[in-house]
Amino acid sequence: MSKYKIGVLGAGTMGSGIAQVAAQNGHETILVDVSQEMLTKAEAGLDKILARLVEKEKISTIDKGDIQGRISYSTEMEDFKGCGLIIEAIVEKLDVKHSVFKKMETIVSKDCILASNTSSLSIASIGSALTHSERIIGIHFFNPAPLMPLVEIIPAVQTSDEVLQKAKTLIDNWGKSTVVCKDTPGFIVNRVARPFYGEALRIYEEGIADFATIDWAMTEIGGFRMGPFTLMDYIGNDVNYAVTESVFAAFYFDPRFKPSFTQKRHSEAGFYGRKSGRGFYNYAEGVALPEPKKDMKLGQMIVDRILAMLINEAYDAVLMQVASAEDVDKAMTKGVNYPKGLLAWAKEIGPEKILEQLESLFKEYCEDRYRPNVLLKREVNA
Repeated sequence: MSKYKIGVLGAGTMGSGIAQVAAQNGHETILVDVSQEMLTKAEAGLDKILARLVEKEKISTIDKGDIQGRISYSTEMEDFKGCGLIIEAIVEKLDVKHSVFKKMETIVSKDCILASNTSSLSIASIGSALTHSERIIGIHFFNPAPLMPLVEIIPAVQTSDEVLQKAKTLIDNWGKSTVVCKDTPGFIVNRVARPFYGEALRIYEEGIADFATIDWAMTEIGGFRMGPFTLMDYIGNDVNYAVTESVFAAFYFDPRFKPSFTQKRHSEAGFYGRKSGRGFYNYAEGVALPEPKKDMKLGQMIVDRILAMLINEAYDAVLMQVASAEDVDKAMTKGVNYPKGLLAWAKEIGPEKILEQLESLFKEYCEDRYRPNVLLKREVNA
């Protein structure tokens, strides 16, 4: 594919990371933001990142100069003229996105692909602002964009097959692991991962185990890189709670995605996690993190319960044609570093055991959140 010019709108962490990826892959890249301050910060940040790569001997000094030479910075959207692809990475507000996409369409050629890096808005709704909405597509990178291998490619109902193929081929050529998914709330990762947080919070709220014990169980027994509470503190409780709330609303308040009062109260109190110095844990200097209760039987019960919920959600994503089973497993291993693909993990454990666990929870609680997915039931009863 020709090395056409790439435009990136928004010089925040995601936007500048995407611009870096494009430039490292040989594209002339233009990063546009209304704030000159943000652009200056992005340029200085890139210099720092590339200098570290030179230090680690990942790239040469000449490479560093070449990459920097391929990126230009501007406060004017008119400089997107001549781009073959523009990726928007700005605030998650539909009216703002509509405004910028309308303007971009008047600047670029009819062949230019217009993409959004949104994680919470529908691609169809963003594309509705365009005269030629067949050119809209979702290209969702994960943070930090230069390091995280996964990119979700989301065609809207308006997106042409040609645009989908062009976008996927381009991102594949950038060395990323792409998955194609339906334009539904949370796409793959933010949908399937909800029980990792939600069920952990539920277990805590019922008084079954504290934060530290749940985190210990999920890392030491489950093999996850981070426990749910450590991860929520790392992401930021404000950010993680907002995603949960938006997914819950977008799914017409399906109880499977119901947010937690515990996380809401932490967010309201300003206990955002690492960035605020206090979250589910206290990160102040000299404060020791709480010790978990290392009870193997309790720990296994926690892992089994959360894992069953995650697997059920993965089955639902396949049932509802959000993505193929292969892409669901790839998304969870490459996007959030799960130790195994959830559907492959289910086969390893035995789908009948997962079904038994969910049926037991459903019988006990009589809540829809524990209802076993029909695809899982079909697989067991086949």
